[in-house]
Amino acid sequence: MSLLKFESMLKTNNIYFFDLVEFEEIIIHYLDVGKHSLAKKAVKLGLEQHPASVDLKLLQVELYVFEGELDKASKLLKKIALIEPNNEEVFIQKATINSKKGDHKEAVLELQKALTFTDDKLDVWSLLGMEYLYLDDFENARLYFSKCIDVDLEDYSALYNVVYCFDMAKEHEEAINYLNVYVDKNPYCEVAWHQLGRQYFILNRFKEALTSFDYSVLIDESFIGGYLEKAKTLEQLERYQEAIDNYLITLELDDPTAFAYLRIGECYQKIDKYEAAISYYKKAVHEDPLLEKGWVLLTDMYFKQENFQKAGYYISKALKIDDDNALYWRKYSEINLKLNFFEETVTGFQKCLALNDDSTEIYIGLTDILSFLGEFDDAINVLIKAKRIYKDSPEIEYRLAGLFFVLNKEKYAFDHLISGMKLEYECNYILKELYPIMYDNEKVQKLLKDYKKAME
Repeated sequence: MSLLKFESMLKTNNIYFFDLVEFEEIIIHYLDVGKHSLAKKAVKLGLEQHPASVDLKLLQVELYVFEGELDKASKLLKKIALIEPNNEEVFIQKATINSKKGDHKEAVLELQKALTFTDDKLDVWSLLGMEYLYLDDFENARLYFSKCIDVDLEDYSALYNVVYCFDMAKEHEEAINYLNVYVDKNPYCEVAWHQLGRQYFILNRFKEALTSFDYSVLIDESFIGGYLEKAKTLEQLERYQEAIDNYLITLELDDPTAFAYLRIGECYQKIDKYEAAISYYKKAVHEDPLLEKGWVLLTDMYFKQENFQKAGYYISKALKIDDDNALYWRKYSEINLKLNFFEETVTGFQKCLALNDDSTEIYIGLTDILSFLGEFDDAINVLIKAKRIYKDSPEIEYRLAGLFFVLNKEKYAFDHLISGMKLEYECNYILKELYPIMYDNEKVQKLLKDYKKAME
C-alpha cells in the first residue's frame, strides 16, 4: 500500500505523509529492483519529512556510493558518526567506500569494527570474505565464508566462494575434506555434490567424481551443470555413449549450446561414428558461427576422409575468424598441397613463418614446394634462414646441395653434400627423391660410395 501511495503522490504532485518505516521500505524496495532514480526521490522526500533520521541518511550514503559520489558519502558519514558513533552501518559504508577506492586493507579494518557493534554478523562476515578475496588472501576469505555457512547451511554463494578459495590455493584435497563434511550435514544439496565432483575431477579421480555428479542429478533432475560435468567425466572414463546421453539431456533441459553439440560430436568421433560426429559439429557451428574449434574439427574429419575440397572450405572458415593462428595456416597448407594448389600452399607456409611457427617441417615444406615450382633462389633463401636456427640438420644440408647443383654451383653443392653426409649419411635418399639429377651424377655417386667405405 505504501508503495502505491508513494507512486500516486509522484504522479499527482500531492504531498502525503509517510512514517519512517514506510519510507525505509519504499527506498529499500527501489534499491533492490534497481530503480535508483525513484529511490533518490524517496530519500529526498523522506529526509524532508524526517530530517533527523539516521537510517534515511545512511540510505542516502548508499545512493551516493552507488553513483560514485564518494566524497559526498564520506562527508555525510562523518556527520552520522557524530550522532551514532557505534552504528555498525557507518563502518560498513566506510568499508564500502574504501573498497571502491581499492583500499581493501582499510575496508577490512572498518568491517572488523562493524563486527564489534552488530548482532547480525552474517552480512559482515560475507563482506569481509569478499575484501580478503580482493587481497588474494584466500585463507582468511575462506575462514569468513565458512562462518557464513556455519550459520546458514544453504548459503550457496558462500559455499561457492569457499570452494573458489580452495581452488585458488590449489588445495583440492582440503576442498574434498571440507565438502565431505558439508554433505554429511546437508546430504540433499546438489550444489555441494557438484562441487565435490569437480574437485575429484581435477585430481583425475574420475570414478569418485562420477558418483558425486550422480548424486547431484538424483537430487535435482533438472540440474544442467550436474549433467554436463557427469558427461565430461564419462568421457574421461571412455564411456562415450553414456556421455552422449548425458549431453543430450542438457539439450532437453535448456536451449542447445554449441559446447554440448561439440562434445557430442567428439564422443561420436571417438567411437568411429564419423557421420554422426560431422552432423553434430555442423550443429555446433550453426549455433555459434564464431566457434573456431567446430570449423577445425570439421576440417580434420574431412581431411581424414580425403575429402580435401570440403576440408579446404572449412579451414577457410576458421581462418576468417582467426587469421593469426599458425596451426590453422599449417592445416591450410597441408590441404592445398593435397589439392595441388601450390601457390596457396606457399602462402600458408609463409604465413606460418610470419607467425613464428618456425619448425623444420614448415621450412622444408616451403622449400620443397618452391623447388617444385622452379623458384630455386627463393628456396635457397628459405633454407639459409632455417640453417640459422637448425645448424645441424641433414635435411637442410642435402636440400641445399641439390638446389646449388641445379643452379650449377657445384662447389657449394659438394660442400653441403659433405656436411649432410657427416650429419647423417642415410639421409642421402633426399637427393634421390628430390634432386635425381644430382644423385645420378658420377662425381656424386663416387663421393657417396667413398664416404660409405670410409665409414665401414
